[in-house]
Amino acid sequence: MKTPTVHIGAKKGEIAESILLPGDPLRARFIAENFLSNPSLYSEVRGMCGYTGLYKGVKVSVQGTGMGAPSMGIYSHELIHAYDVKRLIRIGSAGALQDHLHLGDVIAVMSASYDAHFTLQYNLPGIVAPAASYQLLKKADQEAQKDNITLHMGSVLTSDVFYNRDPHILRTWREMGLLAVEMEAASLYFQAQWAQREALALLTISDLPFGDAEMSSLERERSLTTMITLALNVATK
Repeated sequence: MKTPTVHIGAKKGEIAESILLPGDPLRARFIAENFLSNPSLYSEVRGMCGYTGLYKGVKVSVQGTGMGAPSMGIYSHELIHAYDVKRLIRIGSAGALQDHLHLGDVIAVMSASYDAHFTLQYNLPGIVAPAASYQLLKKADQEAQKDNITLHMGSVLTSDVFYNRDPHILRTWREMGLLAVEMEAASLYFQAQWAQREALALLTISDLPFGDAEMSSLERERSLTTMITLALNVATK
C-alpha cells in the first residue's frame, strides 16, 4: 500500500511508530493541543484529525478513528501497512457491565469478545481470541502502579450495536464476567495480531448501562486525563 492513503493522506515519515487512537477526532485535537509539544496536523481527511508531536521528548502521533469496528479496521490497517506504525493504543470510553466499576475508572483490555462477523475475512479454521500485546499491557500495569492509578484488567465486549432492541443481551455478557462494552478493541487486536504489531486498548468508564450515571459528550472529550496520560507514558517508554 502506497502513502498517502485515501483515508489518512499523510506523507511518509509524518506518523510516529507509536500512536494513540481515540474514536473522537476532537479528542485527538484536544490531546495534541494539551499534551504534545510542537504538534503538527498531518491529516484532516473526512474531519478525522491526525497529529504528530513530542511527549517528554519522544515522537508520538494521535489519530481519530471514528466509531465502530469497521472504521477502526480501516484506520488501523492503513496505519500499519502504509505508515509502518509499530504500537497502536486505543483510548476510548466504555459502558460498565460490572457493579464494582464506576464512572472514570480505567480498564486495560486483556482480550475482547465480539458480536460481529469481521473475522470471516481471515478464513480461520476455528475461533480466534483477540488479545492485547503483553509488552504494552505490562507497561500499562507498571505505569499505573507508578502513578497510583487503579487499573482494572480483564475482558470486554466489542459490539457492533449501540442501541440494542433486546435489553437482556448485555446482561448475558455481564454474567460471563466481561467488564465493559465498547465498539473497537477487537477490531484493533485482530489487525495487530495479523500484522504482528503491538496493540492495547485503554478504556475509561463513561456510562453505566445498569445504572443511571453517564458522562456528557464534553466530559468524554476532555475529562479523560488519567487514561490519556497513561497511554502516552506507555507509548513513549
